Amino acid sequence: MFKKGFCVTLCAAAMLILFTCAAGAVTFVNIGTGSTGGSYYPLGATMAKIWNDHLEGIKASAQSTGGTVNNIELMGSAEADAAFMDGLYYYAYLGKGKFEGNPQGYIRAMIPLYPEPTQLMVAKGSGIKSLADFKGKRVSIGAVASGTEVTARQLLKAAGIDPDKDIKAENLGVGDTAKAFSDKRIDAAVMVGSLGMAGVVEVTTLGLVNFIDVPQDIMDKVIEETPYWVPFDIPANYYKGQAEPVKTYASWNIIAIHEGMDPDLVYNMTKLLFENKEDLLAVRAKMETMTPENIKYILVPLHEGAQKYYREIGVCN
Repeated sequence: MFKKGFCVTLCAAAMLILFTCAAGAVTFVNIGTGSTGGSYYPLGATMAKIWNDHLEGIKASAQSTGGTVNNIELMGSAEADAAFMDGLYYYAYLGKGKFEGNPQGYIRAMIPLYPEPTQLMVAKGSGIKSLADFKGKRVSIGAVASGTEVTARQLLKAAGIDPDKDIKAENLGVGDTAKAFSDKRIDAAVMVGSLGMAGVVEVTTLGLVNFIDVPQDIMDKVIEETPYWVPFDIPANYYKGQAEPVKTYASWNIIAIHEGMDPDLVYNMTKLLFENKEDLLAVRAKMETMTPENIKYILVPLHEGAQKYYREIGVCN
């Protein structure tokens, strides 16, 4: 009787040890994305699925966040392992601008994605004809702790507009900005993200907004201040009702990875995204620019696991 009970207990203990070891073998990968109305979140969810489907012992998930600044903060506090980041990652890495004196040296690049233009939209009937007309208006400047907010504040200041005094600033993500236009709660918005973001498509399809150019002198000033920006034109007729090209500027965004991530894991994660690119294209056509050759636009060091992949295919020394 004692022996039987002991054997049962021993077997149960062995099973518990095996379960614990198996559970301990799971590597959790949290991907910082952006607001649900933008491009980052659905792409991040698709990336997580690719990794979960093809890598054993991986549990990847996409987290909705405030965007680039929030993602950098999450990575710095070990709450995100990978993240979407716009050009602001460059200043974060160097410890400039918002990160003055606090360089985020753990940031490493994994994948180049696509250019993200700054898009100035104004509500029809608002009377806004130029950036100077934003004064006194209700303006969406992006979610709190997002790259959009940083960009909007820089742009407004370059135009001589104090975002804390001269406008009625609203911290809204992409989806909330679209709803605010629909509800006539805002007059204008500074949006930063890929062409074809759901929130922008929604308000243009409904005929609620017009686009305005970034004035050339203001654009030149911003680009001189911040080297990750480049001139960019939104092609004519890209959005419904947008008959003329829109002059603005853009930065190249990336998937960043924490330097402490296992190199073999990062190598496989990188390789799988390129091998399953069609899944990403199904979510966002702009992912066609996700090519290995575009690592030339990356301004921080590659993660050694990603670098191994690029060397393997001959696009990196």
